[in-house]
Amino acid sequence: MDDTTDQDHLPDGSPRVSAAQFHAAPGVEDWRVLFWGAHACYRTTSFAQAAAFVAAIAGAAAVVGHDPDVDVRPEGVTVRTCSRVDGALGRPDVDLAVAVSRAAHVLGLTPDPSALQVVGIAVAQDAGVDTRAFWEAAFGYRRVGDEDLTDPLRRGPHLWFHEVTPPRPGRGRTHIDVSVPADQAQARVDAAVALGGRIVSSGGVPHTWTIASPDNHGVDIAGWADTEA
Repeated sequence: MDDTTDQDHLPDGSPRVSAAQFHAAPGVEDWRVLFWGAHACYRTTSFAQAAAFVAAIAGAAAVVGHDPDVDVRPEGVTVRTCSRVDGALGRPDVDLAVAVSRAAHVLGLTPDPSALQVVGIAVAQDAGVDTRAFWEAAFGYRRVGDEDLTDPLRRGPHLWFHEVTPPRPGRGRTHIDVSVPADQAQARVDAAVALGGRIVSSGGVPHTWTIASPDNHGVDIAGWADTEA
């Protein structure tokens, strides 16, 4: 998920920080690396408390010089940070995560990793077929690299395009991707299986499973981004 030619560096030339490097930094224990960046969720008891936390986040961002995306609800505040359009991380994301966590702890807020997720739609298309223009128009999205479409305001699920295997001319299909923290993935799979789902595949990629609903709708529970080296 990248539109740069140098995967190891950010647009300003500084080195990219991997998930493993991010997690090795002190002060980021509240955070998890999912699709499109590093994320943290802090529970709040009211909209007023959430708004006060957002004000503290704004102050931290001003000091660090790096702005996050923030989702505000009475029940909690979710923060996402990245340094490249494809979600790659850099040192500013580490510094911001540390500062946001410090602000949360001052306010007595606690993190809730179980609330974190990023949902995407995987679009399988036949070899030689490119339907991105259709989806781009229908969703009002923008292209990111050669495989993705994203909401310009980063609200809705991303679309990831890949080749269908085995080939099925004229029979494109979709499935849902759910990016979750690595330490939450197994619980998600277990809960879905307990309610009638089944595991289709669990090999090859750490903390990642393909599961199917009782009527055979596919979902990938993906925790791999949180452990990428």
